[in-house]
Amino acid sequence: MPHDTARTLPRSHVIYTIAVIGFIYVLHSVIPTYSNSSFLGIFADEQTIGFIYMAGAAVAILGFLLAPDIIRRLGNYKTAVSLVIIQIALFWGLIAFTDPAVLSILFILQSGVVLLIGLCLDIFLEVYTEGGNVGSVRGLYSATLNASWVVAPLIGSMLISSSAGTHNPYLNTYVAALAMLFPLLYLIYKNFPRFKDPNYIHLSPWQLTKHISSNKNWVKLFFANVILQTFYSWMVVYSPIYLNKVMHFGWEEIGIILVVMLIPFPLIQYPLGRLADKKYGEKEMMAIGFAIMGISTIALSFLGISNLIVWAILLFITRIGAATAEIMMETYFFKTVSPRDSSVLGSFRITRPLSLFLAPVIMMLGLLFVSQQYMFVIIGLMTLIGLYPAMTIKDTN
Repeated sequence: MPHDTARTLPRSHVIYTIAVIGFIYVLHSVIPTYSNSSFLGIFADEQTIGFIYMAGAAVAILGFLLAPDIIRRLGNYKTAVSLVIIQIALFWGLIAFTDPAVLSILFILQSGVVLLIGLCLDIFLEVYTEGGNVGSVRGLYSATLNASWVVAPLIGSMLISSSAGTHNPYLNTYVAALAMLFPLLYLIYKNFPRFKDPNYIHLSPWQLTKHISSNKNWVKLFFANVILQTFYSWMVVYSPIYLNKVMHFGWEEIGIILVVMLIPFPLIQYPLGRLADKKYGEKEMMAIGFAIMGISTIALSFLGISNLIVWAILLFITRIGAATAEIMMETYFFKTVSPRDSSVLGSFRITRPLSLFLAPVIMMLGLLFVSQQYMFVIIGLMTLIGLYPAMTIKDTN
């Protein structure tokens, strides 16, 4: 009989448990992430790939709109377990089937389900977070998740390299991702069977819109998060293609570049979260993060050499900015939202699939005016717009 760890162990133990669950969850998600576009490229051109990502984003947005009511009816625990089981079936399909139409549908569906699992983990964590430690807890959680982001691309690139020359060298990344889902399912099932859901506030879409828009700081934060998530989405989909097709790096080299690039997330987010709790406000550090991210991204357009070290260093700098902006937004948001506000939390996470919709649109429109090389300028300028909400938002301290 599974015991309820969340009810019988200290709060700190539960938070560490959720962090481990989050690490496995992200590992499952990210191992195939940087090669997803290349996998789709086996049977689709770049424009079709863009539409597939947009469809996946639309499914995720619909899911986030429906999720608060589903979670309120089933409870967060049952919802999380059900979503992981659905994801297992979808990844099995991605491995087992070869028909392009079926693969496209499965890919679109899993794009939505993976984000909804993340929403359930957010609710678990928010319930066990004390008000005075939001920055520390979110910093620890983000650092743990992003440690997985560092490891996963290297695993993914090694799996692809080991299958080089086969018809589908990306298949093993989906096998590895599927394998991660079983310990994820077990840990959620074991630790939260009697999880006590908060009394979720039920809001209609119109009431939710009014509720969010009544808080100007939330509106600014949502806007800033759309910018950040669009930056991530564009980089995840298009930068590996650029490094491979234009700069002619091999997948092993790309794996090394991605690992170095992502180191700032586990390295600086926890201490920055503690600083936000104890000493400094979030807005100043958020603004600094957007400035670093935007300027260094623009610089990528003028990097005309295929030097692994130089590319790794400059991409590393872009992620120093991104990691700073991200943890400040997470800390600010979770200081101002209640676990009962699952609708608001879901709306905040809608920025992720919304960005997956915006990124290909920006790419398609941008390529009408500039070459692929100078798309980094467009993304960098877009990122600098994040300075406005960051500098005008009201500090929580």
